[in-house]
Formats: sequence, structure tokens, C-alpha cells
Amino acid sequence: MFDDFSKRSKAVKAALDLAKERGWSDIALSDIAREAGLSLAELRREFACKTDILRAFQAELDEAVLAKTRAAGETSTPRDRLFDVVMSRFEAMQPYKPALKRIATHLCCRPGEAAVLLGSSLQSQYWMLEAAGAKLDGPGGSLRVGGLAAIYGRVFCVWLDDDTPSLDKTMAALDQRLGKGERMLSGMETACADLCRFACGLMPRGWKRETAKEETGPGAGSAPAPSA
Repeated sequence: MFDDFSKRSKAVKAALDLAKERGWSDIALSDIAREAGLSLAELRREFACKTDILRAFQAELDEAVLAKTRAAGETSTPRDRLFDVVMSRFEAMQPYKPALKRIATHLCCRPGEAAVLLGSSLQSQYWMLEAAGAKLDGPGGSLRVGGLAAIYGRVFCVWLDDDTPSLDKTMAALDQRLGKGERMLSGMETACADLCRFACGLMPRGWKRETAKEETGPGAGSAPAPSA
């Protein structure tokens, strides 16, 4: 990550470097600009606020994970691929864990500020599901994105305190929650499909019967009577 030396990437890296040593609320935009070697005007051209810098970091992570994603194998399941994609994300964040721990502590006490990140967080879940080859069309797609966001949020908290070299605690938590989410989603999709079949079995048939009566009723389809 941060291999391109763009002003945007420099600012994101500078913010995370500062967050390793200081609380997020103690870091000013002028501090980030100075650390990145930018003027405040240059920083303003790239970002609207500090939260915007966090959104940019999420986008950088998305690109890093997608760049590492391999083509789906014939024997791998969507759940296995999703597990690998999410773990790749945690591995990419590993160098920034001290900074992210401070930032997470800051945001957990400020729900309004954290809510600003919701849109970009859901976008990240969407792209991770896309990389795993999950179905994202229809209402099931929205359920998958929302469900993965909830799973990711809980596993992220485990990851923050996971000091095992191979992230064993994180992998165990992710595997358990993906399994539970898969079962819940399957049940919900089955219920939705049954409901749709029930509704389609009632309304269209009645409508077709009425249409058929109109088409085959007296005088229907007959030629007009000749005039006298």
C-alpha cells in the first residue's frame, strides 16, 4: 500500500503514522499536512475533513485486497473465497494496527462521526463480496452486504486485540461468524423465495383468468355484423 507517492496517499499515510503515537482527536489537519510535506491548501484540495482521510484509507485497502485476489478456483466455495478475501484485508491492515486501535477508540465514543464512515464501509463490503464471486443482484445482495458489514465489524474488534503471529483468533472468529451468517442468509432467502412463489401463485393466475374471460366472452374476436 501507499506505493504511488500521490499527495492523497502521502496524507493518508501521514495520518496513520501520527495516529500510532497520538489520539485521533489530538491530531490536527495542519499536523497531517506537515507530516506529509504538503501545504494546508494542498491537503484541502484532496480532503474535506479528517474523516474523509479515513474513507480514503478504506479505498486504499480495497485496492490492495482486490489486487491480491486470485481467480476463483473450481473447487473453492464462495464462503472459502470470502474468508480469504477478508483475511487478506486484515493482513493488509496489520502494519497500521496501533493507529487503527487509537482511531477505533476515538470513534466508539462518537457515533455521529463513525456514522459518516458507514457508506464507504458498506462499499468495501460490496467489493469484498464481488471479489469472492458472491451473488449481489436482487434483495439477497443487500442482505449479503449488510450481513458482511456486521460480521466484519465484530471480527475487526477481535483482530485489534489479536496478538497471535498468524492471526489465529481472528481466523477462528471470522470462520465462526461466516458460518452463522451463511445459515441465517440461507434461511432468509428460502423464506423470501417461498413468499414470492405464494404471492405469484395468487395474483397473476386470478388476473389471467379475468383476462381470458374478457377475450372469450360474447362477441369477442367476432367480425362486425354486415350493415343492411
